[in-house]
Amino acid sequence: MGFFRLPPTMTQRIAEHSKNRNRQLADIRQSLGKNSLVLIGLMGAGKTVLGRRLAGALDLPFIDADGEIEAAAGQTVKEIFAEHGEAYFRTGERKVIARLLENGPQVLATGGGAYMDPETRAVIERHGTSIWLKANLRLLMKRVGRRDSRPLLQVDNPEAVMRKLMATRNPVYAEADITVESRDVPHEVIVGNILDSLSARYGNRTAPRNRVRRKKTQ
Repeated sequence: MGFFRLPPTMTQRIAEHSKNRNRQLADIRQSLGKNSLVLIGLMGAGKTVLGRRLAGALDLPFIDADGEIEAAAGQTVKEIFAEHGEAYFRTGERKVIARLLENGPQVLATGGGAYMDPETRAVIERHGTSIWLKANLRLLMKRVGRRDSRPLLQVDNPEAVMRKLMATRNPVYAEADITVESRDVPHEVIVGNILDSLSARYGNRTAPRNRVRRKKTQ
């Protein structure tokens, strides 16, 4: 068994890394106060799956805004769009997100169109730190193709719709406090990028050097 034992120097490095990460997580939680971390971005960017892992790392509640909307309406997002239209959905979405942000700190994943609403952007700015999960077209289409619950993509040419959404929404998403590239890598890697970006933003001593910048990091 001794053959498989890690060298002392490597064991020390692992222990130090773990210690630094735990300190980083504690610093981020303290810096948040009563505010929330709000994930924004296009459908397929990974807001829900990454949000859950980020919340787990920080020992914070995770809330999915679309799930809360569905619970309040007693319908799925797809059903709300079909029966009432997008304008009706956006009004409800705005109210639900404003209510949820009163319950921080938490990690809140929002729908792709939520941040486009000026009132929602303003309330997120007051009560949270916005994190744009930026992804390229190829990755987005690969992910959204696995589900048929995206109302805006129930068309003959969903890729053309996604291109249009990227053109109109990405400049607004770019106003977010932090930008992190969502890539086809293990989720833990992206969560680590988010944590490092948060540390850099809050000026914590645990932020790794030369990895991120304060604003719109990628």
